[in-house]
Amino acid sequence: MKTYTTDSAIEIAPIYHAQPDQQPEPDPGHYPYTRGVYPTMYRGRLWTMRQYAGFASARETNERFRYLLSQGQTGLSVAFDLPTQLGLDSDDPRAEGEVGKVGVAIDTIEDMATLLAEIPLDKVSTSMTINAPASVLLLLYELVGERQGVAADQLTGTIQNDILKEYAARGTYIFPPRPSMRLITDTFAYCAERIPRWNTISISGYHIREAGSTAAQELAFTLANGVAYVQAAIDAGLAVDSFAPRLSFFFNAHNDFFQEIAKFRAARRMWATIMRERFGAKDERSLMLRFHTQTGGSTLTSQQPLNNVVRVTLQALAAVLGGTQSLHTNGYDEALSLPTAEAATLALRTQQIIGYESGVTATADPLGGSYFIESLTDELQAKAQALLDHIDDIGGAVQAIEDGFMQEQIMDTAYEYQQHVESGEQVVVGVNQFVSEEAVEVPIFKPNEAVTQEQSASLARIRAERDQAAVDAALADLRRAAEGSANVLYPMREALKLRASIGEVCGVLRQVWGEYRPEVVL
Repeated sequence: MKTYTTDSAIEIAPIYHAQPDQQPEPDPGHYPYTRGVYPTMYRGRLWTMRQYAGFASARETNERFRYLLSQGQTGLSVAFDLPTQLGLDSDDPRAEGEVGKVGVAIDTIEDMATLLAEIPLDKVSTSMTINAPASVLLLLYELVGERQGVAADQLTGTIQNDILKEYAARGTYIFPPRPSMRLITDTFAYCAERIPRWNTISISGYHIREAGSTAAQELAFTLANGVAYVQAAIDAGLAVDSFAPRLSFFFNAHNDFFQEIAKFRAARRMWATIMRERFGAKDERSLMLRFHTQTGGSTLTSQQPLNNVVRVTLQALAAVLGGTQSLHTNGYDEALSLPTAEAATLALRTQQIIGYESGVTATADPLGGSYFIESLTDELQAKAQALLDHIDDIGGAVQAIEDGFMQEQIMDTAYEYQQHVESGEQVVVGVNQFVSEEAVEVPIFKPNEAVTQEQSASLARIRAERDQAAVDAALADLRRAAEGSANVLYPMREALKLRASIGEVCGVLRQVWGEYRPEVVL
């Protein structure tokens, strides 16, 4: 008989039965939240439907945002271009060829104001996928809200702000790990004082999984990073319940339907236990793992791209059955280009059909009590916990990254998966089985190629018009804060308000803290 295993090396039995000692999980909304963080889950309110969008200029991305909102999207999700993610201005020589390509180019407060024009920031929640310069983009968002007359305590949304997974899996880092952790804890403190409804970090397993990890590794490495952030904040003098309720998570949804559902359930249970038993959190909100999900970009194929509609639907359904708080569904064309408006709309419609037509939202944790799901949840937790314990033994997540442990684990499993695909052991429909020679033509999105010149001209105009002496003084204040122990976000905010650019602000921090140069891991 053929043996079935998940990518986490969990062998699947032909049939499952009740375990004699197994106790039923508490109801949704009760510790340890295995069945969901809210008592009735989607009966009262569906998850936030976000579609990740960003390309070329702020003006063009604003048009896509307003289109998606008109089609029923309930929250914004911003993609930034690589120069912005790396704290570089669009006219920096290192930005050449990348401005506006994989996201929107943001250089100053004027770009952020254009990006958010005619969008009511007191009514729309915004998620920003930004890490190394996350605090800079958050401050620009706050300043634009101020221009709109929206008080900081009315702003809602999330910055990803998860630098550890950048070292382990993705690569858009700027500063070394230790000062980067300081920047994150400064952001925690700033938001606790000024933007209390903002989620200050989205601890991300998504990119860990995209880089090739298993589900168990995604779970373990994400929670290990979360532990490191909480400990860093406590070490910086913050009380755990002052910041922990605003922590959030970001997971991937891949094709192994039941494993993904079990992963989300195990994540909630593990985090609740960590926060209560390890960190002594008392506020119930500190124990709740709330998370955003994105369907698996690395599972999409350029061959037979319409098959991706089915993959995305299954992944989205797994996220909903697993209890996600917000969801992005990929466009079927994303193995070929940024999504067209048509593909993005179909992806949004996929969420809406699940939410309004499928009936799966009528009860919380509809698969709870399934012998298979409960067993899989326990087995995933056990595998993830073993990895988490090992990371603790070697000194925690930062040390595990500096030693290359996480990177090696991810590379090994990615290589093993690719071997299985190439041998045909892992079937990928349309790629290594059920291949069609007939080419399928789909429309390709092409961003504005003139954006580099437009951004450079805008930067030159702003530098000519602004009060340069005031900008220089604000940047000098930022340097002093970075060299000392003061919260760097306050002088950073002043510099940005005076129209300092992202590159100038990050440049000051580069000079003080240096840039990260990874060890080569083979």
